[in-house]
Amino acid sequence: MSAQNKIDRDQKARQFPPNSALDYWIAADGWRLRHLRLDQPVAAPKGSLLFLGGRGDTMEKYFESYDHWRNMGWAVESVDWRGQGGSGRNAADPHVGHIDDFATWIGDITTFVRDWKLRTAGPHVIVAHSMGGHLVTRALAEGRIAPDAAVLVAPMLGFAAPYPLNIGLMISRLMIRLMGREKAAWKESEKPGVSEHLRAHLLTHDPDRYADEMWWRKQNPEIELGPPSWGWVERAYESVIGLEQPGVLERITVPMLLLNATADKLVSTKAIDRGAARLPRAHVVHFGNEAAHELLREADPVRDRALAAIDDFLATTLKNWRSTELCNG
Repeated sequence: MSAQNKIDRDQKARQFPPNSALDYWIAADGWRLRHLRLDQPVAAPKGSLLFLGGRGDTMEKYFESYDHWRNMGWAVESVDWRGQGGSGRNAADPHVGHIDDFATWIGDITTFVRDWKLRTAGPHVIVAHSMGGHLVTRALAEGRIAPDAAVLVAPMLGFAAPYPLNIGLMISRLMIRLMGREKAAWKESEKPGVSEHLRAHLLTHDPDRYADEMWWRKQNPEIELGPPSWGWVERAYESVIGLEQPGVLERITVPMLLLNATADKLVSTKAIDRGAARLPRAHVVHFGNEAAHELLREADPVRDRALAAIDDFLATTLKNWRSTELCNG
């Protein structure tokens, strides 16, 4: 990367986007979720895009992607999930990622998407990464949300673990009895046995983009989040097992694109392929050893291909959206 290109990239990745507004969206129970809006460009507007990150993510990590989508004509919004980023914490230890039940997050996304669709122009599309992809899939399967299209980037439809889901559920429930629901499931990083020093290799091959996350943590230490709680692990296994049940994914009729990094060490790439085969209107794009978990924060050849796949999918899927809406109206 040339010096000028690095300066240009840093300007996008290490500052809040121009023409953006940062505020809080209030959930049904009064919880404040940090919320970012990027105004839709005046020229050739395409619609509204909502981005939802993964476990431990913050909106700052994806500023480059927001810039890309805004330049493509989308009005972009994002929220930090309850209990992470700038949306408070659910555990006494602010560095532990905890949730009482994934249904709490489903409730948040249900209400937010309803409000978002009412105040923004269509078509409405959701792009979600990792845990966010799992939660979007579950909300779709439960009939809680109905975007015009959805993109799942390395979705958490299973885990890159050496044991079956039911064994993981049993282990997590045993650890909860021994240690409590809010106790950190491991010491550091996104995966047990992986040190913070090696964390980058789980996420991206691009050291500059990994450094962006570390830079934001120094600027705003309150957004940093460490490993999940045993309660999170137990609820995650329970939720994933729920999606594995026959007839659950099959009821989703929304057009979907799944991006699958087959060398991913965090989520199960086989589970993503199995899930995609069960989704009635899903298409999968595979990445190989060149890609780690965070496809949208990978080195440019991977990231550019991922963004192009998303752009092409949305253009193809929504090309007749306006005429269809006029007919339905």
